[in-house]
Amino acid sequence: MRRAVLIVLGLVWLFPTYLIVANAVRPAGDYDPSDAVKPPGSMGLFDNVSEAWSRTDVGATIGSTAIYSLVAPALAVLFGALAGYAIVVLRVRFGFLWFIVIFAGTVVPFQMLLVPLFVGYSKVSLYDNQMGLVLVHTAISVPLAALVMRNFFGSVAVSIFEAARLDGASTFRIFWRIYLPLSSAALAAVFILEFTYVWNDLLFGLTLAQSDNVRPVWAELSALTTDVYAGTPVPVALAAGLVVSLPTVVLFLATQRLFTRGLTLAQF
Repeated sequence: MRRAVLIVLGLVWLFPTYLIVANAVRPAGDYDPSDAVKPPGSMGLFDNVSEAWSRTDVGATIGSTAIYSLVAPALAVLFGALAGYAIVVLRVRFGFLWFIVIFAGTVVPFQMLLVPLFVGYSKVSLYDNQMGLVLVHTAISVPLAALVMRNFFGSVAVSIFEAARLDGASTFRIFWRIYLPLSSAALAAVFILEFTYVWNDLLFGLTLAQSDNVRPVWAELSALTTDVYAGTPVPVALAAGLVVSLPTVVLFLATQRLFTRGLTLAQF
């Protein structure tokens, strides 16, 4: 009975994915909303992707998206690890209060940040700038990294820090040479989560960028569903989205064991 319930829930969960894949590989001329659930009769994925690439400038945006998805999560996990180390290991004064201040950024919906960010970025020349998007993605990714690393460092024996201090190591050297290598699995898990989020970002890309060499890939593909490309067939837009999603899928499949181990060590 339990297995049957899990199978049903799994099928319900996968049904939207089936709709995307089935209609992305369907030839654009064969799409009919009333038959969207039916399996495609023939393959048109490559033609759909080719048409999407010809209608948009996706190639120019993939490079920028890769920069945001690699640099921002890397900085975020480093800053989060430093915050967790200071709060748990160094036991700074009002450490829990500092953690609350850092994590409070996740309480506010990101939609409420769009207008203040747009106005502020326009005044300091960060609007339509790659550095501006790296900064905002780093800032919103730090709280999760701080939470995970705070939990992980709390499980590390304090005697390791005390022994290293007795040997004359500085606090930063202990962090860099001992605690950071110990937390590699947890850091990798957070990096994978945040890479996926930044790669799939649409809100900040639409609000804070307009040039093709700055705009993230999903902001560029979203143009396929606007009035500018009103004649775009649904399979074309779905095929483009399916292909652009592949890097996150490949990353997760390649690192799923490390990802699971990292989350287990983090002890949520």
